[in-house]
Amino acid sequence: MLCKHPAVQEKVAKEVKEATANKDISNYADFAATISEEALEKMNFLHAAITETLRLYPALPADTKICFSDDTLPDGYNVKKGDMVAYQPYAMGRMKFIWGDDALEFKPERWLNEDGIFQPESPFKFTAFQAGPRICLGKEFAYRTMKIFSVVLLGCFQFKMSDENQTVNYRTMINLHIDGGLNIRAFHRNGN
Repeated sequence: MLCKHPAVQEKVAKEVKEATANKDISNYADFAATISEEALEKMNFLHAAITETLRLYPALPADTKICFSDDTLPDGYNVKKGDMVAYQPYAMGRMKFIWGDDALEFKPERWLNEDGIFQPESPFKFTAFQAGPRICLGKEFAYRTMKIFSVVLLGCFQFKMSDENQTVNYRTMINLHIDGGLNIRAFHRNGN
């Protein structure tokens, strides 16, 4: 998403530089060493950009659950023990009645309050990590990993698509895959 939205990529890179207090990167290992817990916590826009990407392109585009007891869903629909209930985070992330008229737009700012602080949504609205007692146990680890990789990569490189006009298509299997891959170019950031 950041290759398709260079202004967002640059805003994340600026936040990375400010949060790591890094003026000049002599090597990647030194830069990686500047990434502290405190620095990661300051990166609200990065967190918002990752979350917005997951809203539009969740790793699991569809999922199912088996009812362990009879129940009534919030809309009044009755389900029986053993029924399979399917939901689609991919489709839900694009629904205008859930996310507003700009649901199809990549807009990390939707996750920030007026002070620029990340504001999470209900996991029943943002379902990339599921919700309730079966919420992904690795959610925070996944975010931490994505943030660290993003900080190192965006702190050191600028990324562009090899073909700026390429339409990116996805293939749904168990996970969401980019059909045919995605060719990108990496450029060293100034001063690196």
